[in-house]
Amino acid sequence: MEESLTFKDLNLSQQVQDSLEAMRFSNPTPIQAQAIPKIIEGKDLIACAQTGTGKTAAFLLPVISRLSENPSDSIDTLILTPTRELAIQIDQQLEGFSYFVPLSSISVYGGNSTQNWDQQRNSLINGVNIVIATPGRLIQHINQGYVNFDNINTVILDEADRMLDMGFYDDLIKITSNIKNDKQTLMFSATMPPKIKKLAKEALTEEHEEVTIAVSKTAEGVLQGAYMVYENQKIPVIKGLLQDKLDELQSVIIFCSSKLKVKNLEKELKAQKLNVASIHSDHDQDERSKVLLDFKNRKLPILIATDIVSRGIDIDSIGLVINYDVPKDPEDYVHRVGRTARANTKGIAITFITKDDEYQFNRIDKLLDKEVAKITLPEEFGDQPDYNANSRGKRKKFNNNGPRKKRKPSPKK
Repeated sequence: MEESLTFKDLNLSQQVQDSLEAMRFSNPTPIQAQAIPKIIEGKDLIACAQTGTGKTAAFLLPVISRLSENPSDSIDTLILTPTRELAIQIDQQLEGFSYFVPLSSISVYGGNSTQNWDQQRNSLINGVNIVIATPGRLIQHINQGYVNFDNINTVILDEADRMLDMGFYDDLIKITSNIKNDKQTLMFSATMPPKIKKLAKEALTEEHEEVTIAVSKTAEGVLQGAYMVYENQKIPVIKGLLQDKLDELQSVIIFCSSKLKVKNLEKELKAQKLNVASIHSDHDQDERSKVLLDFKNRKLPILIATDIVSRGIDIDSIGLVINYDVPKDPEDYVHRVGRTARANTKGIAITFITKDDEYQFNRIDKLLDKEVAKITLPEEFGDQPDYNANSRGKRKKFNNNGPRKKRKPSPKK
């Protein structure tokens, strides 16, 4: 992308340009510069770009531009997304980008009150320009028989790889198969595994365009490191990191593999008088929204979460990301680390590796095409296991809590 390229060069409507100017956006990101012209031309598209690259605006701006010039009184655009948090975020960005465009939208997701269900149903029945929905919740409405997709022009699958990871393949096929064939379909994904290519073959035309920006790479501003640890060393090390550096870091996200670990870590850090909160599946939508808002507004410095927020949450200037557990999929490492060093800022990402995780972390190194530095633990935390880059995933003579003690031989009878 040439630095001189501006949004005015992208053939967006004047109303959209006015909104961008009011928001002080002048230059498109690479994904926006490449995707927007293709979308405006009406082409099907699959775009691969990591979080924090501006992909939401890449699909929202051309849709808003078209609606500003050709208003609709029915459902015109459907955006499918894996989580309610991302649905809410897209709706919020839509509100800003469409400030000078009189269009309507609704977020359709579960885990909320009967009142919200009724609001969603009424909007779907009466017609709303843009529907942003999680697949499961939308299927519930479709099954009631009142959802009319006859006039849809554009279908957008955002975080498509994540939706497949969450088991939404059948739901996506069911939803898209109920929409006319001459619709425009856009797929946005942070990674491009084989299952995404399979979905693209099902959902997109053969003449679809492809755009790829920085596939599976972490931002240049991220200082990455990893500690080899025993399981019982993780919490003490986190306490040490936060007690010493919290003022410098401003905000911290810690990702755990289960809600049980989230709850335990939250309890331990609160006992240290740290201002911390968590997000996991036991929380209802109001609780999760409040925690995220407080974190985004810097009222809450430490957030502990399961993978539910590893993608799609637009929070800038996070100082530290800690992977309490090595992500199961190497691509998830990119998404977690992508929470920091956004918009040309700097950030730190620390991962804890146990002996059982060596093979998995080696896959991450290969995906990044570089080795993440392995850091020596400070002496006060005790000995640490050695890292074996050639591990094949076989269990070593260690357990998660430390070196195994040798058993005394049984006395001879």
